[in-house]
Order: sequence, then C-alpha cells, then structure tokens
Amino acid sequence: MELKEQFEKAVAKSKELTERPSNETLLQLYSLYKQATEGDNLQDPPSNPFDFVARAKHEAWSALRGKPATDCMQEYISVMESLQKG
Repeated sequence: MELKEQFEKAVAKSKELTERPSNETLLQLYSLYKQATEGDNLQDPPSNPFDFVARAKHEAWSALRGKPATDCMQEYISVMESLQKG
C-alpha cells in the first residue's frame, strides 16, 4: 500500500478512536498532519498571548520545520498504530 494511502487511512481512523489521546499526543498528531499536508508553518504566531491552545499548536507545527512530508506521514501512521494497540 502506498504511503499516502496509509496516511489517509490513519487520519480517518483518528476520528474513530474510542479513547481520547492525551493532549501531548493530540498535539503531536496535529503537528505531524499539518507538516505532512501543508509543509512548513509560515503563519505568524497567535496575537493573543492567552490563547494557549493556538500557541501550542503553532509552536508544535513550527518545531517540525524542514521535516519531509513522507517522514511526517510515516510518524503519524506509527503514532496511530500505537494508539490502536493501546
């Protein structure tokens, strides 16, 4: 199966998880997804210093700057597999 197809299946399965992953895992999945689908984060950081969720998302995605989409897809798939075995 092609990597992109496996990635898309993992994304679909993420919406079917019976248990909510930790915030740290959700942030990891978010940043991997964004890097895999959109590339480097070129957006400005959130202007509201008290919007901690938006800031955390922005920082997590920015931390992956330069990481290839294929690596992010593979890592996303691995995280989802570990959650399903959980």
